[in-house]
Amino acid sequence: MDNFPLLWRRTRPARKAAGRPPRLSVDVVVAAAIRIADADGLEAASMARVAADLGVATMTLYTYVPSRGDLVALMVDDVLLARDLTAGEESWRERVALFAARTREMFVAHPWLTEVSLVRPPLGPGTMAEREFLIATMSAAGLPAGKINRAALAITAYVYAFARQAGEDTRLSRASGQSTEAWWQDRGEFWEKWFDVESHPAMTALWNAGGFDDEGQTAFDYGLALLLDGMETDGAERAGGAERSVE
Repeated sequence: MDNFPLLWRRTRPARKAAGRPPRLSVDVVVAAAIRIADADGLEAASMARVAADLGVATMTLYTYVPSRGDLVALMVDDVLLARDLTAGEESWRERVALFAARTREMFVAHPWLTEVSLVRPPLGPGTMAEREFLIATMSAAGLPAGKINRAALAITAYVYAFARQAGEDTRLSRASGQSTEAWWQDRGEFWEKWFDVESHPAMTALWNAGGFDDEGQTAFDYGLALLLDGMETDGAERAGGAERSVE
């Protein structure tokens, strides 16, 4: 069943019910679930745990949110919306950078998002705000109408892939008590005793050439720059073609 009334609860004023005012609200329930998931993971944010945190019976919670699936959808959409993707006077490339930075921050702050599939996202204000922001951003890039949505989806896929990695890194570091950097350091013996240079000539040649040295640009920044360069070229070619056709 669609949960649109819950997702869009803030856009329509609630009707005042007769009798005693409700002790809780959907917003309070969702905020508690997010707080628990942030601390202990998505599985911990069960209906029973959230109810206990709020000091009510589990069945009481179901009068606000019909199911655990609905609760998770509301949690996801709320954290999506919290990114505050509002466009100012930035260039379209700066807007993409803003989207990338805030999406990464979102996954790091809420690592349980890595446990949720966003292939079929909740169709709430958070999802729609993201789509509106990216469509407007790519429209400003000068792309033809037929390519704007494709460009927005390409950026979404690229940014989310890296952002989810950051979230997973946070989740694993918390669960194990060890950072990923420390994990790699503990495995230094592998390169000395187990890595066969003859079986991996391309990797060995790149290592000897200094190709694994950190030059101050991450793989994400490198890839995003190439992606946006291609889109910028596409938009410029379209603008140039339009000018020639006018002439």
